[in-house]
Amino acid sequence: MTRLRYAVVIPAIAGTLLAGFTPAFAGQDAAAGKQPLNSTNIPAQYANQKLDWHKCAVPSELPTAPPAGAEDMECATYKTPRNWYQANAQIDLTIAVSRLKATKDATASVVTNPGGPGAPGRNFPARLRNQPKLREHQEIVGFDPRGTGKSTNITCGGAIGTGSDLDPRDRNKQNLNLINQATKYAALSCQAKSGELGPLINTDQTVKDIDLLRVLLGRDKINWVGYSAGTWMGAHYAQAYPTRTGRFVLDSSTEFTTTWQKSFDWQPLGFERRFRSDFLPWMAKYDKLYHFGTSGEAARQTYEQVRYALTQGAVTLPDGSSVSANGLDAFIASQIYSKRAFPALADYLVSVRTLTQGTASAQAKTSAAQKVKVADKSTVTPGAQPLMVPTDGDSYDASFWTIPCNEGPWTGSTQSAIKQSQKLIDQQLPLLGAGWFIQPCLFWKKQPAPLPVLNGKGVPPVLIVESEHDPATPIEGARRAHKAFENSRMLTITGEGDHGIYAGGNAGVDKVVEAYLVDGVVPNDQSLPGVALPVPPGA
Repeated sequence: MTRLRYAVVIPAIAGTLLAGFTPAFAGQDAAAGKQPLNSTNIPAQYANQKLDWHKCAVPSELPTAPPAGAEDMECATYKTPRNWYQANAQIDLTIAVSRLKATKDATASVVTNPGGPGAPGRNFPARLRNQPKLREHQEIVGFDPRGTGKSTNITCGGAIGTGSDLDPRDRNKQNLNLINQATKYAALSCQAKSGELGPLINTDQTVKDIDLLRVLLGRDKINWVGYSAGTWMGAHYAQAYPTRTGRFVLDSSTEFTTTWQKSFDWQPLGFERRFRSDFLPWMAKYDKLYHFGTSGEAARQTYEQVRYALTQGAVTLPDGSSVSANGLDAFIASQIYSKRAFPALADYLVSVRTLTQGTASAQAKTSAAQKVKVADKSTVTPGAQPLMVPTDGDSYDASFWTIPCNEGPWTGSTQSAIKQSQKLIDQQLPLLGAGWFIQPCLFWKKQPAPLPVLNGKGVPPVLIVESEHDPATPIEGARRAHKAFENSRMLTITGEGDHGIYAGGNAGVDKVVEAYLVDGVVPNDQSLPGVALPVPPGA
């Protein structure tokens, strides 16, 4: 979950039952015995579909070939009502799904989601390909949520990114007005270009798409591994369908018990903390390699000098693209999700510094420009677990904006948002805080759908996994969600700042998570150590 990708960005589910549908409550189910597979009376034309599993084709079904260990990933599609509250209107959407089959007999399905909100996840099961205990008797299922990927898409008509080189740290009134005008233009374009489907891209509708998927998989319950905004989606499903909720892992948790706006509002603190407390001291530790400063603060001052130089004129690369001050901040934020990206980010900063130095030789600048160009093109897509999250056109961008703006209150005005961002700058949180007034939901014309109360009542135990310095979903919000959501458990990963912990290389975490996810052992709240930061090549 993030709001990083553009100068015009979002400050980076209703679970009510279907009208006229039969609810299934835990107490009633226990009294009546096992509930029918289709306990909410999904219309037969949807519930009776068959998933035509076949080996995924590239690029028509998967944007990139699956990695080793997931070569046999299978794909299918199914139809879902465009509007679940008018399920018999015979206006359908297509939902694209995938799976890695269990290595033995599959007795359960674990549905995965990379977050976003709105990130496509059809190729995301590959993240769990090397988890032998999990895969033994569980098929790993992925899907592109409505609006994105190979499912039926929405679009903003390419408007997101308008004004991307405008620097939100420039507090000149004219500049701030230009940025707000660009935000308004993009927000209105999203609503116009996505048409009648746009308002139906929300968590409430997607949760119902997921429960239809459960029926098509033939599962009484589903398990869940959701990262980032996938924790929001998983928690909303669990609250809406507690008797269909198996073992739910909520990794790198949003504050899903509140609104999107309040959940996002932790991010300026989270990203700044990750940058100043983890990355910059790490870079300073290897000053003999990077020559950026021998302390975290000294390295930060060097970054500020480079950033200032970019405000005096963006660096143009050989392919005609450029690096701006705002683009530098966005790139930094996109790379501090994972410690594995630290060496590449440090190299990038060194190269950008070379490009801004008048004393650097032409040969040095040519080499630096090539490195920056390659790094820009290989940037992971922020918004969720960065591993293997593709985009299809601008459907992810559009969904990333549309979902939060479609559900729950979004309060304030352009002026109050500018004051909020200035306060964040004054609190020394400029990396994201300077642009925190860029809030497209302030320009959303349709009334957002109300959010349900998420308190965990009646929900089986869910497991929250959270690192202490997570940038995109800071631990403060995760702790509040844990406290507010009954029967949740929380693993706190100390000395760690990665976003996305399970199946990310921490064997201790994987052991506890899979004891829960596979064996049903519900852990107590506990802390586990993180993984050490990398040693850069050449150090």
